[in-house]
Amino acid sequence: MTREYDVIVIGAGHAGVEAALAAARLKCSTLLMTMNLDSVAFMACNPSIGGTAKGHLVREIDALGGEMGVCADKSLMQIKMLNSAKGPAVHSLRGQADKNLYHSNMKHTIELESMIDMRQGEVTDILTDGSGVCGVKLACGTTYRARSVVCACGVYLGSKVIIGEYTRNVGPNGFECSNGFTAALVKLGIPCTRFKTGTPARILRSSIDFSVMERADGDDDIYSFSYMTEGRLQNVLPCFITYTNAQTHDIIKRNLHRAPLYNGSINGVGPRYCPSIEDKVMRFSDKSRHQIFIEPEGLNTEECYIQGMSTSLPADVQEEMYRSVAGLEQCLITRYGYAIEYDCLDPLCLTPYLMTKKVRGLFTAGQINGSSGYEEAAAQGLVAGINAARYALGQSPFVLSRSQAYIGVLIDDLVTKGTNEPYRMMTARAEYRLKLRQDNADLRLTQLGRDLGLVSDVRYDIFRRRTQQLNQIRNLFEKQIKPSAMVQLFDRIGDELPTASCSYADLLKRPNIDIGMIKEIYSDFADFCMDDLTSAAIEVKYEGYLKKQDAMIDEFNRQEARLLTDVNYDEVENLRIEARQKLNAMRPMTLGQASRISGVSNADIIALMIHLVKKEKK
Repeated sequence: MTREYDVIVIGAGHAGVEAALAAARLKCSTLLMTMNLDSVAFMACNPSIGGTAKGHLVREIDALGGEMGVCADKSLMQIKMLNSAKGPAVHSLRGQADKNLYHSNMKHTIELESMIDMRQGEVTDILTDGSGVCGVKLACGTTYRARSVVCACGVYLGSKVIIGEYTRNVGPNGFECSNGFTAALVKLGIPCTRFKTGTPARILRSSIDFSVMERADGDDDIYSFSYMTEGRLQNVLPCFITYTNAQTHDIIKRNLHRAPLYNGSINGVGPRYCPSIEDKVMRFSDKSRHQIFIEPEGLNTEECYIQGMSTSLPADVQEEMYRSVAGLEQCLITRYGYAIEYDCLDPLCLTPYLMTKKVRGLFTAGQINGSSGYEEAAAQGLVAGINAARYALGQSPFVLSRSQAYIGVLIDDLVTKGTNEPYRMMTARAEYRLKLRQDNADLRLTQLGRDLGLVSDVRYDIFRRRTQQLNQIRNLFEKQIKPSAMVQLFDRIGDELPTASCSYADLLKRPNIDIGMIKEIYSDFADFCMDDLTSAAIEVKYEGYLKKQDAMIDEFNRQEARLLTDVNYDEVENLRIEARQKLNAMRPMTLGQASRISGVSNADIIALMIHLVKKEKK
């Protein structure tokens, strides 16, 4: 049996669902293949969306017309703003989701999409012809033809779960893994490696003593992940905080010889920024305790996720270790923590639009590209789905730059610098982070999404209304206020009253005056929501810094505009051997991308620029 589609997506995790929805919304007939329909958008690890820098990714996905933010808002039990005491560049939303509700909401969204066929089955081979990819083959012998294919296989390629001395070749949560697909990638000349991640135990809520823990509630007055969500989200369940102690650390140290991470049982490289508890205890031996979050997994389950205690220690050691923590003395473990090893590819084999350099029409997204996290996967899935659709339709690729979005930073880091461990998005990776805030994601990206054809009329109307509101606020900020009208404000902050009139913008530039005070005192702003007022006020308060970043972005864009098509690096004078080798291997698309390749120096870039000028003169 053979059937033809425009796009085939392999894998229905967080990358796969965004890729399939993007392709379908761009009017491409799409087949979404998954080994188990019960694993669609499944939260195999932490049942949460967002976090530091990850919240930025979710809002950018939403601004472009993606689905993660919409589904998260429908499924959340708690939401809060991280880093609120710091500058606005690092403010990040994080929400605790009902994992089963998130899965069912996303699965239902896909089922309602008329351009998507979702099917359960194992893909074992990628079919190619002289021009590139042409389809896939299933284990049952069925073949499907397609103009483009997206591989979003997550951590299911050759995956192995490890709990102490026990190992089993399965995927997360006991789902079946794929043992033959890696060979299909290698056969196509795609370099693969092996990474590792892990998850903590799940513990029955009724066996936890919350009275000795710190309660951590959500925030009631913050915006949602999606611009499509009306009103405020409700916080219905709290999280709790406890800590490890000297006894916990002693149990871990006494059993290191049985820890797969330390006895050589684990070969894959794990994530540096999300280490297991045994790794934390050994790497940070000066710490007397480590913070642990007790987080609910859903509204209709008693299972709780023990954030901060990921482990692959043997089951008997886990029992002793978890029960040494305050509040968990009588805990009942429902699922033991485990490590999982899996195959992934070297992202240096990808273009900035996530197509493989070896096979035209073959795109990859998510943890198969060496990243970690639901949000990083969904962001890549959205871009891969857009470009798979555009390739199938004969259109030019879509690329987000580092100056436009965190998504651009994520993909550029992966395909230009590569990664030797599971890559995690962080605000520190974005050099233009003051411009790339989560509060202005729609202002940066929604028009792009509309031009692509992803942003619906409803979403675009919301964007236009918000743009109009922001313009009204900006104009209002220029209104002059007489000293007599500033008495209440300056009495509150304890400063001397100005002798001359000044604008609201002038007031906002004072470090001890914020938009909340101005809204409370002046009726001019009564009809505007705090979300819009905050976004507009940030532009005023940080005007000087934003202008500096604009200048930096202009210079960055000049380098990005210098294309490196058909450059013979062996002909470039004064180019070091290492740089020549790296540039020949990477084949960067732009001068800017070339400058970010490890092993290419500033002197090499100058030599390359001189070569380009000479070439243009000829």
